[in-house]
Amino acid sequence: MTILVVDDQRSLRLTLRAALEAGGHEVVEAQNGHEAMEILRSRAGVGCAIVDWEMPGMSGTQLCREIRSSTRGDTMYLILLTGRNAVQDKVEGLSAGADDFVSKPFEPAELLARVQGAERRAAMQTHTVVIFALARLAESRDPETGAHLERVQHYARELAAQLAGQGHYADQVDAEFIRLVFETSPLHDIGKVAIPDSVLLKPGRLSEPEYQVMKQHTLIGAQTLGAALERFPRARFLHIARDIALAHHERWDGGGYPSGLAGDLIPLAARVVAIADVYDALTSRRVYKAALMHDVACSIILEGSGSHFDPLCVEAFKLASPEFDRIRERFRDEHTQPLATIADARVAA
Repeated sequence: MTILVVDDQRSLRLTLRAALEAGGHEVVEAQNGHEAMEILRSRAGVGCAIVDWEMPGMSGTQLCREIRSSTRGDTMYLILLTGRNAVQDKVEGLSAGADDFVSKPFEPAELLARVQGAERRAAMQTHTVVIFALARLAESRDPETGAHLERVQHYARELAAQLAGQGHYADQVDAEFIRLVFETSPLHDIGKVAIPDSVLLKPGRLSEPEYQVMKQHTLIGAQTLGAALERFPRARFLHIARDIALAHHERWDGGGYPSGLAGDLIPLAARVVAIADVYDALTSRRVYKAALMHDVACSIILEGSGSHFDPLCVEAFKLASPEFDRIRERFRDEHTQPLATIADARVAA
């Protein structure tokens, strides 16, 4: 694997190079974030970047965000090299897009073990591509959705990263959970592929019978993914994908569908995607409503704490909301025109 090492200290770069080359890896070096981005723009085949957190100019976390926002950002494995060990520091790193951490001073054996995670990720890229292709196929029936899948992916990852700092979910949310939520969230509406065009593409609000038909997409999606899970029962990504497809319209108070689950009975991944999906629905234009401004959508999400949404997920959303706004702008649909007022929001929502 080709690995980019980014550090302003030449001596540390040379030490990292020696350890990585001893493990059979090719190494390229950059002494700062700007040089690193130039290398990534001009050179193909770099699958992993090891980035020092403390660098002058562009910090390691800033570089992670810059890489994640680039065209290759979703496939790059990012390791932060740091002496920071506090939980909040890890949350900051995960939120910036880091996949893993290596402590300073580093042990070569630990470093190479961490890099194995990048190699496993590279081997899994094929299923990630297939997941997104299947999700895009289902979405292609509705030309209005635009970059919905990309936005929901990034919203969900950002929200999950914030949850990593909440002690209540420390046993569930780690770097792998964040990655799997990112990879599988595009399948949340895969069941819509079986919904009739007369319902799916209706240019207006659905009647009650039509709404009952639309709600079946959760069951259809879960059944489809469940069939794959029976064939590959140890595939964790299929477990999470099925949970999301089935339960992302459940409500914390038990008033959702298809099963009326409440509270912690709703899988955590589905609770995360529920907020990502609703936020995107609120801030996206449809034929029957205009898009809402970011702050208006945020107020609606916050009002849903304890009723529609998991209160701890809403607390994480508060912290993640500035990044949600940046993601929305990055993947903005050309036709999106935001509303201006809460009053208009109530009519549109």
